[in-house]
Amino acid sequence: MTVTIRPATEDDTGVLHRFVVELAEAEEFPGKVHARPEDLASALFGADPVASALVAEVDGEPAGFALYYFAYSTIMGRRTLHLEDLYVVPEHRSRGAGRILLGELARTAQQHACARFEWWVLRTNDPAIAFYRRLGAREVEEIHVMRLEGPGLAELAEVRG
Repeated sequence: MTVTIRPATEDDTGVLHRFVVELAEAEEFPGKVHARPEDLASALFGADPVASALVAEVDGEPAGFALYYFAYSTIMGRRTLHLEDLYVVPEHRSRGAGRILLGELARTAQQHACARFEWWVLRTNDPAIAFYRRLGAREVEEIHVMRLEGPGLAELAEVRG
């Protein structure tokens, strides 16, 4: 078994979208996936890309992906790398593809002088949490992730001075 990592191309849009749907199903993520393949293509390969993706291949076949973007820490005064999604198809888990994807992202973070590399994981995803801990990742207990969406987002957007 040979695992290779490469940057995603626009030709990968269909398989990336399938992986996003499979990831949401595997994690029993609340709600359905609203993103369409064309949304993903625009976000990754459009005129103003907001994210990048890597594809893991096992013996030449797509077996997983990592989607990430850069952010900025005012405290650190440097760029950060945020992993949005990591997914490896079930038949290739525990064979190193996830670790290799994360290793490539760690190198990307270093190459871009990122102060940190971080991601979110569902509290119910015990296998992933254990995997990340084995890699040396720690849980960030000093912050809460806050979210505003739907009617709350629209209502706040109406606030003016």
